[in-house]
Amino acid sequence: MIKYSIVLPCYNEEENLPEIIQQFSEIINPENTEIILVDNGSTDGTEELLESKLVSLSFITKTKIKKNKGYGNGIMQGLKIAQGEFVGWTHADLQTDPADIVKAINIIEEEKTNNIFVKGERNGRSAFDRFFSRGMEFFVKVILKHKLYEINAQPNLFSRSLLDNIKNPPDHWGLDLYFYYHAEKLSYNFKRIPVSFPERKHGESKWNSGFLARVKFSIKMLNYCFEIRRDEKDKS
Repeated sequence: MIKYSIVLPCYNEEENLPEIIQQFSEIINPENTEIILVDNGSTDGTEELLESKLVSLSFITKTKIKKNKGYGNGIMQGLKIAQGEFVGWTHADLQTDPADIVKAINIIEEEKTNNIFVKGERNGRSAFDRFFSRGMEFFVKVILKHKLYEINAQPNLFSRSLLDNIKNPPDHWGLDLYFYYHAEKLSYNFKRIPVSFPERKHGESKWNSGFLARVKFSIKMLNYCFEIRRDEKDKS
């Protein structure tokens, strides 16, 4: 019986997938855990790879989205077919360690509660990264009235009850913030695991890099916070 479902959105990850699949095959329990690989509109050989014998493994579930509509949409399409009592996601680019998923699962096994949200907390970050993150987190707290930190850290793993309470998730990069914010509002018990975030082995980052890109991303994040706050006011 599947207890844990982990979604990996894959956009042009042909070079990374063989290694990440191999790592998962060595550490997870296929009797209670499934890895859902979502081909999120890839234009390289990701689709062919996912159709190959490489993923003819019992713990692998795969699905395809013809057109990439965003990071959030890719994850949500995976969550729609998830079977687990606990669900979540992480990256497919090897910048997050598959072993972190096992750490998150172990915490849930120890806590024995559904009201839990396990999230990564990145260690060893540069002063440059910490500067932008802490500044953004300060303004997020001011706008949303909740202290949220390490918002985009992976992995995320939580009970299906939270997923059932999510009504209008974004298609874009704001999905991590959206789930984190709603879990905080619903008084979920947060548990953090220390994680690293190394450079990519293959391909180019789909995320922000460099000073100007960080500034633009921070502005987008804060604008999205205002959007969430407006939606909350409209509901009240």
